Amino acid sequence: MELKDVIANWIRSARSSAGMSGADLGAQLSLALGGVRGHSKANISHWETGKHSPNLQQLLAISKITGMDLPEEIRGQLITKSMPSPLASENAFDSNVVPAKLGARAIPVISAIQAGAMREITVPYSVGDGYATIFVDGDYSQWAFGLEIEGNSMLPDFQPGDIVIIEPDWEPRPGECVAAKNGKEEATFKKYRQRGSNAEGNDIFELVPLNEDYPTMRSDEVPLTIIGVMAEHRRKTRRK
Repeated sequence: MELKDVIANWIRSARSSAGMSGADLGAQLSLALGGVRGHSKANISHWETGKHSPNLQQLLAISKITGMDLPEEIRGQLITKSMPSPLASENAFDSNVVPAKLGARAIPVISAIQAGAMREITVPYSVGDGYATIFVDGDYSQWAFGLEIEGNSMLPDFQPGDIVIIEPDWEPRPGECVAAKNGKEEATFKKYRQRGSNAEGNDIFELVPLNEDYPTMRSDEVPLTIIGVMAEHRRKTRRK
């Protein structure tokens, strides 16, 4: 069976098991991938008949939406097809990179105000709740989310526009970077520094900016609650 037929059968099975129509799946793909074009009911039909096939990012999104794992047979062949053939020469070009695996799970990039409410909500933010969507691997909890860095308090390591993945299920360790809730019900992103405990046994900690021009915040002086720990840092190496 050709790869396109394997993909077509998997998409039909995944959609059917999720109880979705082609239009439903197309609408969910548009939300997850940020665009309607290429995700219409007709596109889904063409994929399921093998007329043409979605790319790996679209397949991973379908896997997330329907809850059906993408078979390694499909994932592996798509990655292999994108890899260049090695040169059969002892003087071959030193190719020291391979295609990166795309994350199989979509999570929302949310605002500082939404992040500030994390400790009060009972249901995790879904992909459509954020203003953007990014893909991560499957190692994070259902509560994981993305935050965009604003301002200069964490320069030079974190620049405005950088994205950090926050994992609320992790306990912070000294020296790690965290998202914390301040008294204004918004999130702030700083380096975590433990400073002991108070008389009630509650941890005292500092939130330290990497830019020395900004002040350090201390939990026994201002209301601070840890929301989660940074798990990933994504940066554009060049900006306009």
